[in-house]
Amino acid sequence: MRNVFSYLGPYKFPSMIAFLFMLMELAVELLLPLFLGLMINQGVVNQDVQNIVFWGSIMVGLALLSFLVGILNSFLSSHVSFSYAYDLREELFSKIQRFSYAKLAKYPTSSLVTRFTNDIRQIQNTVFMVLRIMAKAPLTVLGGVIMAFVVNAQLALVFLITVPLLILFLLWILKITSGLFKQVQSNVDHVNRVMQENLAGMRLIKAFTRRNTEETRFDHANQTLALTTRKTFRIVESTGPVLLFVMNLSLIFIIWFGSIQTVNGQANIGEVVTMINYALRVAMAISMFSFIIMILSRTKASAERISEVLTEDHPEQEENQDTNNSISQGHIRYDNISFRYPDALKETLSNISFSVHSGEHLAIIGATGSGKTSLFQLMPRLYEPSQGRIYVDDIPIDNYSFKALRNSIGYVPQTPLLFTGSIFDNIAFGKRNATMEEVIQAAKDAQIHETIQNLDDQYETKVGQKGVNLSGGQKQRISIARALIRKPEILMLDDSTSALDLATEARFLQALEHYQCTVLLITQKISTVKKADRILLLEHGEILDIGSHNELLGRSNLYQAIADSQQEKEALYAK
Repeated sequence: MRNVFSYLGPYKFPSMIAFLFMLMELAVELLLPLFLGLMINQGVVNQDVQNIVFWGSIMVGLALLSFLVGILNSFLSSHVSFSYAYDLREELFSKIQRFSYAKLAKYPTSSLVTRFTNDIRQIQNTVFMVLRIMAKAPLTVLGGVIMAFVVNAQLALVFLITVPLLILFLLWILKITSGLFKQVQSNVDHVNRVMQENLAGMRLIKAFTRRNTEETRFDHANQTLALTTRKTFRIVESTGPVLLFVMNLSLIFIIWFGSIQTVNGQANIGEVVTMINYALRVAMAISMFSFIIMILSRTKASAERISEVLTEDHPEQEENQDTNNSISQGHIRYDNISFRYPDALKETLSNISFSVHSGEHLAIIGATGSGKTSLFQLMPRLYEPSQGRIYVDDIPIDNYSFKALRNSIGYVPQTPLLFTGSIFDNIAFGKRNATMEEVIQAAKDAQIHETIQNLDDQYETKVGQKGVNLSGGQKQRISIARALIRKPEILMLDDSTSALDLATEARFLQALEHYQCTVLLITQKISTVKKADRILLLEHGEILDIGSHNELLGRSNLYQAIADSQQEKEALYAK
């Protein structure tokens, strides 16, 4: 948790100035009761108007000073808290950007969103409150007790009993509630996750009439959050009445014992009024402790959650990588590769070895779950193999910098993902400072240009969240154009033509011949793999065979079965 607050370092000076203004404000508050007692003793009791005006003028001047330094303190506190939160969000975002896929899988999207928003806002508010009022509350208690002893040591003895007891009570409450608030934030994550899934899958929910099921699921998550929050806040709110009860007993004792001392001539009216003022200020400060405990408990939980991300090890490192290496040919070699997902019981890929020559088109085919996508994800180092090495241009890929490696790869994922913005923005996402001519050429090669031309705003057409206003085939072709615009040395298509009709797919594959790049293509269509130079057949994470279409038909029973089943479907559709 300490590393979270280390980002306050650049703001030490304004924080110290803000704290100094807060101390000035506190000093005024502690001096006012003392001057009030002097005004009563020297002015009111003796009916001396001159002394009343003198002490009254001093008190008014101090009140104006307190008002001025309070405004300055608020300004600096806001500056520090907002700037600190900005830096923390920047660092958290940068850290997540460097995470490997394995690390990203550890944190649900809803959890990361909550940490970016709710948790950082909680810490930001706490920093502001600490500089503005939270630090002043315990100092008011301490200063009030000291000033009370200065005025009347006998009356002030009551504070030596009540204040330590209340502090121990508050520390006990803090220990209990910090764990509870961590549960609250975890339940907020769960509610956000249910909401996120519900909104993303709204079409499917309506199509399957699962509204009642989703409402039940959300109600369960919401009730869990409500119960945990209610339990936590009941404990926190119970501290207020306890604190006020004890401090009011102290106030009653001061009034009772002070009246006795006044009658006996051991104290004067001014001292009793001053002691009552200090007791009230101490009581008000202590009454804020329940609020402070709640804030600190929530902040502790939020800081631990953010620290958990910031202290994660194994982000993508550029260490031991020769940044002078660059990919020029696109020759690929998998050498005895095995791979297992984190926490998986068995290997997804086992002893994979094959090579792809520069400019060659290799199609990868196999049943669902055979490891095709996993094979792809190792190339741009989204995951690291558990055994073996991958070579590009006869250089291990871990000797390339991430930038050099990934800039040479055009990757089209299995599920196309588009960003909110225009179609132009989504295609140009593949190449920084891409021109309109480059975008149009990539769209033409991806067979999406004519479709875009028929839209009202053409390339400036706005894309909804995740491409909700586009068809599956349109999203796939825009994703392909985004990869083609890079003119990569290695093009990786993960079942990226599944939503395309045969004629469109054929035109795309023909256009692909003009690109000087090595192509790895995952597909389930025999009509597509026929056009590849070679075909790699995967089954249960192992290579069964590799060769041309005719070669595999002659020697692989599995490949022949796949081809026969698709021919039967085509014949059935023809009827």
